Amino acid sequence: QVQLVESGGGLVQPGGSLRLSCAASGSIFSINAMGWYRQAPGKQRELVASITNTGSTNYANSVKIRFTISRDDAKNTVYLQMNSLKPEDTAVYSCYYSHYVYREGDKTYWGQGTQVTVSS
Repeated sequence: QVQLVESGGGLVQPGGSLRLSCAASGSIFSINAMGWYRQAPGKQRELVASITNTGSTNYANSVKIRFTISRDDAKNTVYLQMNSLKPEDTAVYSCYYSHYVYREGDKTYWGQGTQVTVSS
């Protein structure tokens, strides 16, 4: 089992910045992927950004350049630096951790979600 604890959400004005953190604990595998999804009211959940243990990253087109995902493997923590925030970034952001288990396939764990609200 893997537990994820998120922090860093809140209310910010348009153009502002926030940094989300997600700390993983438990049965952490060295080969894994972590990232963030978000879901706004009435919209489908979408992948915001992901990062693998090799440092390979992937971003949604809507957040490229503005958001940066990073990780600290010594702390089993992934970060999402969000700059130039827009009202349309308002959503519940959920962290995930994923690894492959032999004979069982991919296992994905989720954080509790943190609210990000961009409003003046």
